[in-house]
Amino acid sequence: MTPAPHVPVLEREVVDALRPRDGGRYVDGTFGAGGYSSAMLDRARCEVIAIDRDPDAIAAGRPLVEQYAPRLRLIEGRFGDMAELLSIEGVEQVDGVALDLGVSSMQLDQPERGFSFRASGPLDMRMERSGRSAADLVNEADEAELADIIWRYGEERRSRRVARAIVAARRHKRIETTAELAEIVRRAAGPQGRDESDPATRTFQALRIAVNDELGELERGLAAAEQVLAPGGRLAVVSFHSLEDRAVKDFVRIRAGRVPAPSRHAPPRAPERCATLKDLTRKPIVPSAAEITANPRARSARLRVAEKVAIRGGSA
Repeated sequence: MTPAPHVPVLEREVVDALRPRDGGRYVDGTFGAGGYSSAMLDRARCEVIAIDRDPDAIAAGRPLVEQYAPRLRLIEGRFGDMAELLSIEGVEQVDGVALDLGVSSMQLDQPERGFSFRASGPLDMRMERSGRSAADLVNEADEAELADIIWRYGEERRSRRVARAIVAARRHKRIETTAELAEIVRRAAGPQGRDESDPATRTFQALRIAVNDELGELERGLAAAEQVLAPGGRLAVVSFHSLEDRAVKDFVRIRAGRVPAPSRHAPPRAPERCATLKDLTRKPIVPSAAEITANPRARSARLRVAEKVAIRGGSA
């Protein structure tokens, strides 16, 4: 069975938000299959510097680099290191940054990468193909650590039960495949309601986030994007679960100078810093019904957009 082609989620909305212009320079911090990069390059005679931590994405993207030469540059690395990577390229400021968080369709569609339980494969989940794998984590972490990861990153209310089942299963045999782990989690979690996702979904999400330090990388990436954006430049972030969306929302809110009151009865506190970003989406942009029908993976997507503010007396 041939995997479905990668379809960038909210592609038009992301490109509209970034407003590519002739002569502008933009960063696609999560290149993947190059959907956002291509859309920006097609929209205007601009330059795109694309970053991806997955060596497979870098290799697959070389034909696209040739197609758009010399306007597309592709760099292997983490978007959290964006400022340093751009500096090496001789770039200090850009006019826009796009981030499409989480795992890509291509990674999900390759059983050998171990991101999905839809087909059995090695329990890997490493975006960079190096470092500690999901199998290492599942077989070596103690029960308390596993339960904490599954609760914190998967928001799985049965995290202790799932962790206990994993530890019991690995006493008999090392857990090596996605199918093995998924079955252990399903038995531990119990039956789901008709409208709920597969019981293994939250645990797999949690392990993937932990293996790749995705929330830490997001925190570093947001700060790096703010640093490299020129005044008037825009940041567009597509997230796929509440932990990511909450982190983006809180970052933009704080950088926009909107500090919440300690209680709903108290007046808002004065901002502790000058605003560096303007929040352009108090409510996130979500996919249309037509897009969700065409691409079910889009259903949980949320897009938030912010604009870099020029500081009085100089540039931001």
